[in-house]
Amino acid sequence: MKKIFTLAMLMTICITASALPFNQAQSEALFLSDKMAYELGLSGTQYQAVYEINLDYMLIVNSQNTVKGTYWNRRNADLRYVLTGYQYEKYQNTSYFYSPLTWYRGNLRFAVYNRYTNRNHFYVGRPNVYNTYRGGNNKHKNSVYKGRNFNPPTPSNTYHNGNKHNPVVKPNNGKQPHAGTGNTFNHNMNNNKRPNGNNGGNPHFGHNRK
Repeated sequence: MKKIFTLAMLMTICITASALPFNQAQSEALFLSDKMAYELGLSGTQYQAVYEINLDYMLIVNSQNTVKGTYWNRRNADLRYVLTGYQYEKYQNTSYFYSPLTWYRGNLRFAVYNRYTNRNHFYVGRPNVYNTYRGGNNKHKNSVYKGRNFNPPTPSNTYHNGNKHNPVVKPNNGKQPHAGTGNTFNHNMNNNKRPNGNNGGNPHFGHNRK
């Protein structure tokens, strides 16, 4: 019995200490980026870059030490090239964007679910690179986003009715986005169901454990 228990413990450690599977990292990056597009008023090109940056970060985190550190700093550095000064300040002051992952008792926690509890609600469509980008931009020595033009937001190309001076529109509690928000995306992501019937709060989403 003791050997069986020890083996089960080792299996648990291997599961919770490993990186996210690509499909789950992709889903988490999409959900986070969608909410950043909505609150920060991203342009289409900004949204695409933000998704890539978030996916890179989701793919690399595999322990408590990697939640904050080199790759978290690289995420922030890359976002500085993509976001305007106003957007970046808003990003820094929004905890579930600035520190989207935490490590608790061997599991990853996703802070954005404290604010957005409906996992199936999206405000904008998938970015163009959703099916093609597989990660890796953050492994280059120099940022691939430096010097690029991301079409800073204006009232005509943001994903909602805000503007660069006041881009934040409060979430509408799972209802359809306000008029002018862009393409609505209601893709069902029930492949990552909340464990133990938890329908809100900040559940563990390290892996799909039964």
